[in-house]
This record gives sequence, structure tokens and C-alpha cells, in this order.
Amino acid sequence: MADLDRYLAAIARGDADAFAAWLAGAEPRVRASLHSFAARLDTEAVLQEALLRTWQVAPRFQPDGRPDGLVRLSVRIARNLAVSELRRARVDPVEVEQLERLAEAQGEGPAPPDPLLRRLIERCRALLPERPALALAARLRAAGGKSDHELAQETGMSLNTFLQNVGRARRALAECLERQGVTVPGGAAPGGVA
Repeated sequence: MADLDRYLAAIARGDADAFAAWLAGAEPRVRASLHSFAARLDTEAVLQEALLRTWQVAPRFQPDGRPDGLVRLSVRIARNLAVSELRRARVDPVEVEQLERLAEAQGEGPAPPDPLLRRLIERCRALLPERPALALAARLRAAGGKSDHELAQETGMSLNTFLQNVGRARRALAECLERQGVTVPGGAAPGGVA
């Protein structure tokens, strides 16, 4: 995975496109860091607030020389916000400490890939219709390094069609994985609508 700190200089200058590219790669990691808090609070609200605060502090951020420093900062901001929300909701202090320890134990990135899950995902990807598969493959290959507009052009789709195909691919993957017994966070929406 490429170091997302490559966007730091442009983000510090206020380049919203650079932040969007950084965000495409960072958001899943920041979201995963909040997993242990999901049963107790609205992690989506915490995530959005953490990403907003990251945008605000990014111009003053000083890298420590290790990769993905801004992602690590965003994870820390998100966890601190989650703990503050738990305390504000007057959750038992012992429970807050347990959730903090669980979040720390998860580390700052996602868990290592599960080989069985990887095979199931690949099997489900192979079943995708052609256009949704093409859009999803383009987005995955870009790994946040290109805008959806650029990816739409590369795949010969309008932006709206590209985004619809990515949505269709995600829903189809979630449905396929759930049929295989894999619970997908957010899951497939009822009636196939996301």
C-alpha cells in the first residue's frame, strides 16, 4: 500500500482534490479503527468529525518519518472523539476503558487479510456483471490515487454511470458474501438499494 503522506504538501496548501485522494485511501482504515465502539455510539458521526478535524489540522501536521503519519493522526483523533462521546453519554467508565483497550489492541490499521475471506471475495468478484466488475476493478487498482472522474473516463463511462456501477458491484459483492455466511458491515440494503 502506498504511503498516503505523498498528498501532505498539497493538502497543506488547501488542495481539496489531494485531500479527497488521501481520504479515499485513509477512510477505510479510520473507519476500521472505530469498530470496537460501533455497538455503543454512532461511529459514522465520529468518523465524519474526525476526518473534518484532520482536514483542519493537516496544514500544521509534521510527519514523524514513518509512513502514513496523517492516517495515524486521523485514527488517534477518531478514537479520542469516540472515547469523549462515550464519556458524554455517561457510559460506565470501566466499559470505556475496556473499549479503549480493545481499540488499541486492534492496532492502527486493518487486521491482516484472511486467506479464506480473500478467496470468497475473489469468487464473488468473478460473478459480477461486466460493467460493475470493470468499475470496481478500476477503483481498486487506483487505490485512491485517482478521482472517480478520471476513473470514469478511463473505463469509458460517464461519471454517474461509473458511480452507479461501483454501487452495484458493492451491493452484489455484499449479497454474495452474505450468502456465503460472511457478515458485511453495512451489508446489502434491502431491495438492493444502497
